Amino acid sequence: MKQFRKILKFELNNYAKNKAFVGVTIFLMVVIAIVMFFPRIIALFESGDISDTTADLPVMLVKADDPAGTDMVREIFATSFTDYDVQITAEEISVIKNKITSGDVQCAFVMNGATSFTYYVDDLSMYDMNPDIATGVLQQIYQMNAMINGGMSPEDAAGVMSIQIDGEVESLGKDQMQNFFYTYIMIFALYMVILLYGQMVAMSVAAEKSSRAMELLITSAKPINMMFGKVLAACMAGLIQLVAIFGSALVFYNVNKSYWGDNGIIDSIFNIPPELFVYMLVFFLLGFLIYAFLYGAISSTVSKLEDINTAVQPVTFLFLFGFMVVMFSMGSGNVDNLLMQVSSYIPFTSPMAMFTRIAMSTVPWYEIAISICILVASTFGIGILSAKIYRVGVLMYGTSPKIGNIIKAVWKA
Repeated sequence: MKQFRKILKFELNNYAKNKAFVGVTIFLMVVIAIVMFFPRIIALFESGDISDTTADLPVMLVKADDPAGTDMVREIFATSFTDYDVQITAEEISVIKNKITSGDVQCAFVMNGATSFTYYVDDLSMYDMNPDIATGVLQQIYQMNAMINGGMSPEDAAGVMSIQIDGEVESLGKDQMQNFFYTYIMIFALYMVILLYGQMVAMSVAAEKSSRAMELLITSAKPINMMFGKVLAACMAGLIQLVAIFGSALVFYNVNKSYWGDNGIIDSIFNIPPELFVYMLVFFLLGFLIYAFLYGAISSTVSKLEDINTAVQPVTFLFLFGFMVVMFSMGSGNVDNLLMQVSSYIPFTSPMAMFTRIAMSTVPWYEIAISICILVASTFGIGILSAKIYRVGVLMYGTSPKIGNIIKAVWKA
């Protein structure tokens, strides 16, 4: 145990003294701070002049075919296009076009009849939904005119057309949309941490072997202590970095919460349920440990640093397979498909697959318990096996050893 503590402390000190590690952490915290304070900064610049709320809105001209109904047209268009300063015009089409091309007016609708219009705009964006909205507006105006001509008063017609339908949605399980964002963030964070810190563990082990320092270390410390010390140090360093980044994001968000308003995406990210946060922590740590052990074990069998990327490719592809399965399942909205259910019990994919199912669907408690038990047992098993490979890999130099040779050496050890 004393050897393990010394190795763990030594590796943690290396991370603390690593300028790149500290620099990236501080840089990301600064970026998070800028993002979280952005609405407050914008509000400071906009607070100077709030006398005319339509002054900064782009102008939309509407040329009605029936002058008698211009008030109705302007009212309905203004209600439907709240991002524009809607103005009724009687100018010629050529004048309207010149105003649009000169930039004085954003766009214009010219009514060709009760059910027809022409939309004028300078640069038509692929996301421009104004014609679709105008279609609905004209339908509403046509229906109101039909009711008025049929004997209904304008007030009654307006009341019928403006009736509000109240609908409620009650989910008896999980709200996938609400949980989507922090599920995605957890999966993406696990993806980044495994690839980053897994490579760091692999580089550390390979560097010790290439410098022959591993041969000296292996004589003074047990392989299992060395392997667990390195991996747990990397895990703790990654966890500290994530806590610093996401913790600062939470603090900065609470400071500026009033400036974000009712932003559903931001709220869903920072209001993760406590029980889901616990599951996220469990699967995150166990998933990282499994892959870090694999990276460390494989890197101990290579003789040169430049061979690491080739050696760890199978492990990287295995992780990417699980990542893609989860991403495609989340995108389809069906996180309980057969492939996801099977992946929930495979140790190499369960940290992502089972957590996604827990967050975005209803999973029986016993399935969660079985998945965690398999994952815990696999983590310890892979850790012990990695320590044995680490001990055997110390003496492997020259060409990269074959898997069969490694298995035989471990079996005899």
